[in-house]
Amino acid sequence: MKTICTCLAISLIVSLGIPAVHAQRSADSAAAPSSIFTVVPTPNGHPRPYQNDLHSVSASSASDIWAVGQTAIHFDGSNWKAFSVPGIHGDNTSRLGGVMDFAPDNAWTVGIVNIGLGNTNQVIEHFNGTKWSISPGPKFLPSDQPALESVTALSPSDMWAAGFILTNNGQSLFPLFEHYDGTSWTAFETTFGNATIFGVSADATNDVWAVGTVAQFQTFVEHYDGNTWSVVPSPNPGLGFNVLFGVVALAPDNVWAAGYFTEQVNSTRPAKTLIEHWDGASWKIVPSPNIGPHSVYQSNQLYEITAVSADDVWAFGSFFAADGSGQQSTLVLHWDGTSWKIVPSPNPVNSSFRADILFGGTVIPTGDLWIVGNEFGRTLAINATGQ
Repeated sequence: MKTICTCLAISLIVSLGIPAVHAQRSADSAAAPSSIFTVVPTPNGHPRPYQNDLHSVSASSASDIWAVGQTAIHFDGSNWKAFSVPGIHGDNTSRLGGVMDFAPDNAWTVGIVNIGLGNTNQVIEHFNGTKWSISPGPKFLPSDQPALESVTALSPSDMWAAGFILTNNGQSLFPLFEHYDGTSWTAFETTFGNATIFGVSADATNDVWAVGTVAQFQTFVEHYDGNTWSVVPSPNPGLGFNVLFGVVALAPDNVWAAGYFTEQVNSTRPAKTLIEHWDGASWKIVPSPNIGPHSVYQSNQLYEITAVSADDVWAFGSFFAADGSGQQSTLVLHWDGTSWKIVPSPNPVNSSFRADILFGGTVIPTGDLWIVGNEFGRTLAINATGQ
């Protein structure tokens, strides 16, 4: 059995979207080219200096959209409004990683609480049309530390949440899957050690995919066939980090995953975008573009992927400035059925330091694309109409 220190697993989780602060402005902060995306004003559930980054978004209609992270906000078709969520404080000790919106009176979200406090735990919450409340999850041993990173659903009575669980007093790490049947949540632990799940997506009851990483150095993919979860081999282009964060399942022979990799073991080398595709037989790397990299500082990272259709797929995240300032700008890639291309995306820069990162996306029935994230501790939402 492989083991991993608790702090390593948690540090990887917390590092997503928590930018380091530097004093200087970056030369890369020039206005973005014309974009199909518009920045939509969003509220912040916590006052400064608390964090309000958004990690996931889901919609039941154009007038019922939820975005969650270190806060929760709702769009009613005209405006976004902030909502209180139990246990989510905006202080980097708690975070919601996934949300599913079925109807104005039925939404679910999952995440992590007590990050860095030595007693990390998962949280599952439900919205009944009026307020969010904590929902009971599976029972674990008192010493276990379960955490949920993502959620997907085929219906309100067929949901999967995924993440990881630390056992053996925090020394052993395993993927964690939990299923909701409309009444209760049931946990499914898998025996592949040292692996963390970041994204999960389903296109059928017997076709559910989850992606993540093995100790950051290898991509990790599991598939549920209606009976069991099993590991599916996936390629690793880099000698350093290889991580998959997001996945979207469109059909049994059409699944996309996105993340990043580093070519060398030396972590100071720039990260590059990583996109992989399942064709029904195997996972293969599909070439994806990057900004630069024009220096060792200019990493490109993808955190999520979503799709309008088979030939209209979107992956997004951020890229770092080449000058080493640590500033980040939004990064959006589009698949048109033939190749991946970079699409211009806005960066509001509401402070002296740019930290614009995109973490979650959804497509509403009319085809509108919403992508959410973080703008230096503030909520960030961009919208493209009729994609």
